[in-house]
Amino acid sequence: MCHPAPPTPQGATMVVVESGNFNFSTEDSSGTNPSANDSVCDSLMNREKSELSRTGHTVVAVFLGVILLLGFLGNFFVLLLFARFQVLRTPINLILLNISVSDMLVCIFGTPFSFAASLYGRWLIGDQGCKWYGFANSLFGIVSRVSLAVLSYERYSTMVPYMKADPADYKKAWLAIAGSWLYSLVWTVPPFFGWSSYGPEGPGTICSVQWHQRSFGKISYVTCLFIFCILLPLLLMIICYGKILFVIRG
Repeated sequence: MCHPAPPTPQGATMVVVESGNFNFSTEDSSGTNPSANDSVCDSLMNREKSELSRTGHTVVAVFLGVILLLGFLGNFFVLLLFARFQVLRTPINLILLNISVSDMLVCIFGTPFSFAASLYGRWLIGDQGCKWYGFANSLFGIVSRVSLAVLSYERYSTMVPYMKADPADYKKAWLAIAGSWLYSLVWTVPPFFGWSSYGPEGPGTICSVQWHQRSFGKISYVTCLFIFCILLPLLLMIICYGKILFVIRG
């Protein structure tokens, strides 16, 4: 339970007790005021409310373990096929390969950390690890979504005669792949420079963009991220596949 910290002598060290765990702060308590104590208390209480039970963490860990195993094996199999059969290396399939690579990177640099955190019921690799996890998952996720949108446009353009798309244009495919990574970096690097931030969310076993905070900078970043990295790729896919369906039905 969290209680307001009692007044402490100037220069003394404060000790905050939370759920039986002692957290020591070596900062000088001079100038400490009730509002600061209330802020700390609110933060601790909010974290307690968001925690899962041991069973909840176990269930999440099981699901993440299954996702990790199937995701790794599935994407590894795709990469193996591309390496084994040269006939598969068409421009459009290169975009599929890009999606598989980004998903594989999530399985390597993302999911294992949240899986381990769920097993132990807490985040294990510190603040910098949390930032890396949030950045990596955002980066690879946006690459996949943008690549799916590009793929839908490429498939549509090959079916529409007046667009004169060349299905053997490797240069265009590589530009699309490079563009997907550059576009993703444009939207995932800013939190390191003060436009929003990466941090823990939910039960504290995963990290992401701090979408729940209410400052103008964080709200503006999350809004832009939603529009340009989720909504626009989704709309492009809906439009392109809708037109493909229209062309097929003639």
